[in-house]
Amino acid sequence: MPGRPIWQCAGKREPEKEQEAQAWIEAVIGERFPPGVPYEYALRDGIILCKLMNRLQPGIITKVNISGGDYKFMDNISQFQKACIKYGVPDVDLFQTTDLWDQKNISLVTQTIFAIGRTAYKHPEWRGPFLGPKPAEENRRDFNEDVLRAGQTVIGLQAGTNKMATQSGQNFGASRKIILGK
Repeated sequence: MPGRPIWQCAGKREPEKEQEAQAWIEAVIGERFPPGVPYEYALRDGIILCKLMNRLQPGIITKVNISGGDYKFMDNISQFQKACIKYGVPDVDLFQTTDLWDQKNISLVTQTIFAIGRTAYKHPEWRGPFLGPKPAEENRRDFNEDVLRAGQTVIGLQAGTNKMATQSGQNFGASRKIILGK
């Protein structure tokens, strides 16, 4: 698939997001992507992705295949995906193996990396760097029965108001007559 034009790939790729994801991965794993190798090909064998997960949570992937051919590299991607779920990344945020291996949808790969970055905020043992904005936390509030009862009598402004409203101008009587043929 090398040399395949970007416009043939599914999903809208965002080079600035890919650069941000790459910079974050490099900062986390402490090494640079291979020089002159495009983003999607550097990630394709799954080695960098496995290193990323092992830096975020040491030992989450026990065996990373660094040689052995296509089957072994596809296994790296599968192990990476399982590690993401163990780490707490929602499975809806994961790309499919073919999205990366066959370069079918690299934008989904980048979205998965951002999802890992969001999930890292939930791990107090991880001291950074982080990727993307910090997710919102629950802001739970407990109201007593009196406050809840008082709230039932209030009509919110988004429901509108009927103050000063009348039915003047409404016409329920004879409607306009349409005369055909003239």
